[in-house]
Amino acid sequence: MSPSDRATGAHTFQVDLRGLVDLLSHHLYSSPRVYLRELLQNAVDAISARQAADPAAPARITVHAGTELTVTDTGIGLTEADVHTFLATIGRSSKRDAEGRFEGVAGARGDFIGQFGIGLLACFVVADEITVVTRSAATPDAPVIEWRGGSDGRYTITTLPSEAKPEPGTTVRLAPRADAAEWTAPARVVELARDFGSLLRHEVTVTDDRGGAVRINATPPWAARHGSPVARREALAAHCRSTFDFTPLDSIELDLPLVGLRGVAYVLPDAAPPSRRAGHRVHLKGMLLSDQADDLLPEWAFFVRCVVDADGLRPTASREGLYADETLAAVRDALGARIRDWLTGLSASDPALLHRFIGVHHLAVKALARYDDELLRMLLPWLPFETTDGNVTLDEFARAHPVVLVTRTVEEFRQVAPIAAAAGLGVVNGGYTYDHDLVHRLPEIRPGSSVADLDPGTVTAHLDAVDPAAELAAAAFLAVAREVVGRFDCDVALRSFHPTSAPALLLDNREARHERTRARLADEADGLWADILGSLRAEVPRAQLVLNHLNPLVRRAASITHRDLAVTAIEALYGQALLLTRRPLTASESALLNRSFISLLDHAMLGHESAATTPGPTGPPPGPDGTAGPHHPQKES
Repeated sequence: MSPSDRATGAHTFQVDLRGLVDLLSHHLYSSPRVYLRELLQNAVDAISARQAADPAAPARITVHAGTELTVTDTGIGLTEADVHTFLATIGRSSKRDAEGRFEGVAGARGDFIGQFGIGLLACFVVADEITVVTRSAATPDAPVIEWRGGSDGRYTITTLPSEAKPEPGTTVRLAPRADAAEWTAPARVVELARDFGSLLRHEVTVTDDRGGAVRINATPPWAARHGSPVARREALAAHCRSTFDFTPLDSIELDLPLVGLRGVAYVLPDAAPPSRRAGHRVHLKGMLLSDQADDLLPEWAFFVRCVVDADGLRPTASREGLYADETLAAVRDALGARIRDWLTGLSASDPALLHRFIGVHHLAVKALARYDDELLRMLLPWLPFETTDGNVTLDEFARAHPVVLVTRTVEEFRQVAPIAAAAGLGVVNGGYTYDHDLVHRLPEIRPGSSVADLDPGTVTAHLDAVDPAAELAAAAFLAVAREVVGRFDCDVALRSFHPTSAPALLLDNREARHERTRARLADEADGLWADILGSLRAEVPRAQLVLNHLNPLVRRAASITHRDLAVTAIEALYGQALLLTRRPLTASESALLNRSFISLLDHAMLGHESAATTPGPTGPPPGPDGTAGPHHPQKES
């Protein structure tokens, strides 16, 4: 401690190693499995450091899984001074000096995977003691040093005979705790080594006590030579099956030399929702960084799964994710452009594959086409839309309908689709994600086309008026109907339209629905919120229940003279029209449906009982006073 430190009362932090290990295992690292990644990473970096000074140096990593777990590399090794400096100082990395450069190897820093100098501590997650036996490659007669550290913070350093490690390099030995034995079992070690190190550029082998040896890394298929394009495509498909467990619709090779990135994007054979996590596998200099990277590609590219290996991307502190910086943003844009180029190229190179792709992933294409004019012009004719003519492409639909009407919601489309189709109107369901915006861009691609939002009045204008005499005869029934549905801010009209099987049509618009929602919330709110919502009241067109005079049921209902039965019939017709819209029902609408169903059952059973007690053509039996017998008003209807 310097005199100035003593004068100011400065002190050195005391580190609780057990607490630090607990912090790493529960907050920095996602699982104890990362211990092997850290050991492999240190071994790779040690080899890179040695090869920076001697390119001909051997490059081998051997993992032995047995009673103890050892990881041996042919890297640069450590001197006794290095051991004191780096293994006994938490947070210090042997891979950098005070300015961030590798100690003794100028310019080699870019070849290293590790960046933070705390990787060895991850081993304390599975073991209480770590032994490091190392021999430096700096001098031919460098001594063999053994460092033995415990999770209690104590360590020892011993000089061993040269025969203890004849060649330069490092061996790390762990004696796993009983509660962590599963992570060092031979089968698990092979699994972890393959997962983390399948793309490492140095030879990695896992051995066991029975003499078995497994080579866990090989040249990736995008970097290997193949006899033909077909063989290359098959190798990529096989890699996709072994990595992601699906056979890709196609493979898109990725290559960004500026950041040393190579890999492949596999096109999913089945539709995937945009909300699903992408699950891309990102390797940094061959070491797996993350198998759940969701920020590597633009959000619209949710139809692919990537495996990439890069040199120029930055990891987070836990080395389990990518650091969000300008480089990552540029890489994301460049990879998105590569996938877009693949899409646009398909229309010329393989239309059959494009058709299969759009059949599965049309939602992804629509998401991209909204912001990419070139892709919009290229692919809009191929995209399917739900219309009154069925699921057809927009180009095909526009040829049949000079004026294309588009709804804003699925509910609006459900309301008008059967009636509009019968009237010859061309309506597109614009309620799905992206569809409304894309349909309105049709005139850009197809000059002369006309697109307009569907208004309920447009549908009403195509419905035929009924004969004035028929409407006058139904006036009493229509008056009751307006009274019943008026409670739901709805009017009633009598029209003639096809199909005749549709007894009623409920026409509504978004503004009317918003107003009903506002009114309901205002009724439920108290105090200030009720006043605020009340002040937002707007005058909007009411919904309209259109009764079909061509439907036999409606004509019979219009002749009902008994009020209770007329009310039940109107409630039933309104409820059926509500169900056809397929929108969620309010509590009052659900109650109406239940009430009308029960009332109809009641009327039906009363009519059945009345018919069962009525004699034949001679008429009803006389009552006690000699007049006609019991009279049920329902029979008049």
